[in-house]
Amino acid sequence: MTRLQGSNPNRTLLVVGTLLAALLIGLALLAVRGKPAPGAGLSGNFNLDGVPFVGKADAPVSVVVIEDFKCPVCKSFEDTIAPELTSKYIDTGKAKMYSLIWPFLAENAKLPTDDSKLAAQAARCAYDQGGNETFARYKSILFRGQGDESTVWATKGRLKELAGSVEGLDSAKFATCLDTDATAAYVDSQEKMVSDARVNHTPTVFVNGKEVLNAQGQSSYLAADVGRAIEDASK
Repeated sequence: MTRLQGSNPNRTLLVVGTLLAALLIGLALLAVRGKPAPGAGLSGNFNLDGVPFVGKADAPVSVVVIEDFKCPVCKSFEDTIAPELTSKYIDTGKAKMYSLIWPFLAENAKLPTDDSKLAAQAARCAYDQGGNETFARYKSILFRGQGDESTVWATKGRLKELAGSVEGLDSAKFATCLDTDATAAYVDSQEKMVSDARVNHTPTVFVNGKEVLNAQGQSSYLAADVGRAIEDASK
């Protein structure tokens, strides 16, 4: 084998090893780029104009709860945790709580109909017709009527049926809104905003733009952790 003049096998191995190490480091950096450091949490620069909320508009702390109507853990949050947060922080004027809907479960499960998105559109139709209170009523009914997340249950027919139980909601106007996909573009814009914040599960809770974490630095939606974040943001 002919070698280049002055070549050294050991040096060649050293150079190759160095290049390989640099490549592996580069790949590792690429893998974590854009992700928060452990315990750092996500930051959400959400545009909350027109996003449904409960509480006083001038409350100093903003809590954003990101949910999918097909998410069973979100239903549990609404049934058991949201009432506690409402009593301690919303009703007392310390915070207001926004509902930011991220319809992703049906698409993730490759269901034949994206009923996560249909439910989100329906909820927006309710909001467009009656504002925060009507949205809150319909949201509550949607979660009570939640079916199995692995099946298509939030069909347009079922969503209209559930809307019939919402006080003050004009069923005909609601049906037209849903049938014409009048709120689809808005739902898509909300979905993009959540995706841009790199959220990857529901429910995810943010307080004043910072993801709520537990003592171990993991994402948390538990009342104690959310409450602690609200208290810290109030200081």
